[in-house]
Amino acid sequence: MRSGDLLLIAFWTSVALAVGLYLAYGGLSSVASPSSLIDAVGITAGLIGTNLILVMLLIAARIPIIDRAVGQDVAMAFHRRLGKPALYLLLAHFALLTVGWAMADGQSVVVETVTMFTTPDMAFAYLGLGLLIVVVVSSLVAVRRRFPYEAWHAIHLLSYAAVLVAVPHQLSVGGVLAEGTWQRTYWIILYVLAFAAVACFRFAVPIVRSFRHGIRVAGIENVATGVYSIHLTGRDLDHLRINGGQYAIWRFWSAGTWWHAHPISFSAVPTDTSARITVRELGAGTARLSRLRPGTPVSIEGPYGVFTDVTRTSPHLAIIAAGIGVTPARALLEHSSLAPGEATLLLRGTDENQNYLWDETIALATASRGQAYTMTGRRPANLDTWMSADDYRRGVTLGSTFPDLASSDLYICGPQAWSDLVVADAQAAGLRDEQIHVERFDW
Repeated sequence: MRSGDLLLIAFWTSVALAVGLYLAYGGLSSVASPSSLIDAVGITAGLIGTNLILVMLLIAARIPIIDRAVGQDVAMAFHRRLGKPALYLLLAHFALLTVGWAMADGQSVVVETVTMFTTPDMAFAYLGLGLLIVVVVSSLVAVRRRFPYEAWHAIHLLSYAAVLVAVPHQLSVGGVLAEGTWQRTYWIILYVLAFAAVACFRFAVPIVRSFRHGIRVAGIENVATGVYSIHLTGRDLDHLRINGGQYAIWRFWSAGTWWHAHPISFSAVPTDTSARITVRELGAGTARLSRLRPGTPVSIEGPYGVFTDVTRTSPHLAIIAAGIGVTPARALLEHSSLAPGEATLLLRGTDENQNYLWDETIALATASRGQAYTMTGRRPANLDTWMSADDYRRGVTLGSTFPDLASSDLYICGPQAWSDLVVADAQAAGLRDEQIHVERFDW
């Protein structure tokens, strides 16, 4: 059983425990009428929805064990999938309780809603629900694309406030979490774990780590048009225990960049005193990084990612990288202890202007007598393929490029849509999921 499966089991166990404790403490014993049945269903929906929200906070806390098990990209994809169900359950919780209480009190839903607003702590509960609606709506792809990342991230921070302001009504209204019950203990522990994990791994650890290593910009090296390497210096950087292929979340403390954090891969394995990351300009935020001055302080969160040789399951190594995706591929090759002929590399670019770090990466692959290939050219029009038009017409396949594909772990890094096409071909060729490794930064 894989670590990711164990995490999924733990998630469903927490949901079952939340419902089970409610039932164990007489959740259904009070059901004696239609209104009390509606109340019970509403309470159950609220407990499950709140449990999902707290699990989402744990997933987003960047806990090392979760990152090592599945990677932040997979974890955050799961986090996003939980958002809508959690909101729908909480909306159902409010709607069902309002209807149930209105039926029990013999008054209209409107009057009952006004009455609930005047109940101690319920106004905060409504505020929390409103904040969650804002967060979930802003996270919809169509809406999120309209916001700069910084604005979206600031809105997303409201989720912490939404959870906190809803706590009082859980403890004071309805007696569901009565004092002295295991149910109340469970929820207090879950809240403490969620917020302690966020405080520790999102704030305390990065702050301590950044001060300890004293990372600063040493210089900027132009690689190609719109692409540059940032050379960094610091203390005991090898103590970060970075595996080739990993990335970190960087914050550069200059006047124009301090408010924007960037997930960027290491393009070389760090030494004791130096590190290198390579950046492609994708917007105003990354463009400003090219103007950083030597000596600029840098803070780091990480390292993160499972795009490393630690996750390998097969005797051969196959790497295919496109564009700036070459950076983790290069570091992966540098960090791997390769037997002669063990590695095969394919570098993909639209044109010769996209051969970022190709010479370095090819040299690392061939140093152990591995094979290295390049593929340059645009994809054929109206065809879903990751290959260039010329290679597609010549009948090139993953199997012909990587003769040992069936006994290889395939590492893929490049634009999302392009990577998805490579993954589809790899699955069609018979590779198991555990043989395919993709790191995404679009979360």
